[in-house]
Amino acid sequence: MAKSNYVVYGAGYTRKQKDGIRIFDFNPDNGHITYRNSVEITNASYITISHNNKFLYSITDDGVASFKILEDGNLEKINLVDINGMRGCYISTDYEDKFVFVAGYHDGKITVLSLNEDGSVGEITDEIFHKGTGSIADRNFRPHVDCVKMTRDNKYLCATDVGMDHIKVYRLNHTTGKLELADIVRSDLETAPHHIKFSKDGRFAYVINELKSSIDVFMYEDKDNQPSFERIQSVLTIDQHAAETTCAYAIQLSPDGKYLFCSNAGDDSVGAMRVDQETGLLTPLFVLPISGRFPKDFATTEDNKFLLSMNNESNTITFFTMDFEHNTLAMNGPSMDFYGGNCIIIHKL
Repeated sequence: MAKSNYVVYGAGYTRKQKDGIRIFDFNPDNGHITYRNSVEITNASYITISHNNKFLYSITDDGVASFKILEDGNLEKINLVDINGMRGCYISTDYEDKFVFVAGYHDGKITVLSLNEDGSVGEITDEIFHKGTGSIADRNFRPHVDCVKMTRDNKYLCATDVGMDHIKVYRLNHTTGKLELADIVRSDLETAPHHIKFSKDGRFAYVINELKSSIDVFMYEDKDNQPSFERIQSVLTIDQHAAETTCAYAIQLSPDGKYLFCSNAGDDSVGAMRVDQETGLLTPLFVLPISGRFPKDFATTEDNKFLLSMNNESNTITFFTMDFEHNTLAMNGPSMDFYGGNCIIIHKL
C-alpha cells in the first residue's frame, strides 16, 4: 500500500502517563491505526483542528495549547496560554480562524481568545460566566457549559449548557472578539443539551441531549441580524433494547452530510441515522454495541466505511466496519489500549 494520507489524533487524560495526545498512522484500506508518537500535555480533554487545517488546539490543565501540523502529520508545539479559569471541556475556532473558544463545564464559563496568523493563541478577548440554577439538585443545579460552536455563517457562537437546559446564542464581534447575547434556545426540562453540530450548508443544527438520550433537529437562519432556531424533530439515540441507565454523548455528521452518528454511555453503543439533506430530518438506521465502556468520542472515515470508537472507561479504541446496505456495524480486528480517551480525529494531510 502507498503511504497513507491520513493520521489519527487521540487525546486523553494523563493520570497514568504524560502523553495526553497520541499520533497514529491510519490505513484507509482496512480502518486500522498504528502508533507513531506522542505529545506531552496534561489532561487533553478535547482537541480541534483549525478550519485551514494548519493547526491543532488542545485543552490542557494549564489552558490552551497550540500546535503546528507538520507535512507528515506530526505536531510541533507553538505556545501555551492560560484561560484564567478551570480546565475546559471543549474547544473550537471560528470559520476564519481568528478566535478560539473554550467551554468550561466545571466553572460554567466561556472563554474567547484571539488567534495569530502563525497559529499561536493570543490574549483573552472575552470571558462570560453562565448564571442560574437548574432543575435537578444532584446534577443540573448550576451552569455547565459543554460545547461552544459557531454557526456556519460565522455570525453566532452557540453555547450548550447541560446544567441549565438551554443553548445560549452569542453574536460575535469579529474585530474585538467580544460576545453579545442574541438569543436563548430553550430545551425541554431535564434533557441536558450536550453538543451541537451544523449541517454543511448551515441550515440545520443537531443537538444531542445527554439525559434524554435524544437529538433535537433545528432549522436555523439569520433574520435581519437576529438568529432564529426552530425545532422540527426530536429522535431518540437508543432503541427499545437499551440499557436501563444510559445517556447520549458524542455526535458527528459524516463528511458528505448523508449520515449522523451518535454514541450512548451506559448503553455503550453507537447509532447511525440517515440525513435528508433537503429537510434536515433524521431516519434512524441502527444502534449497536461498541465493545467498550463509555464511548466518549468516535470518528468515521470519508467513505462512511470505518468507525473508530474512543472508549473512556475501558481505556480502549475499538474498530468497526459499517455497512449501510444491511445497516450493520461489525468489529474490525482487536481493540487498542488508550488510557482515559476523550477525543479522536481522523485528519487528511
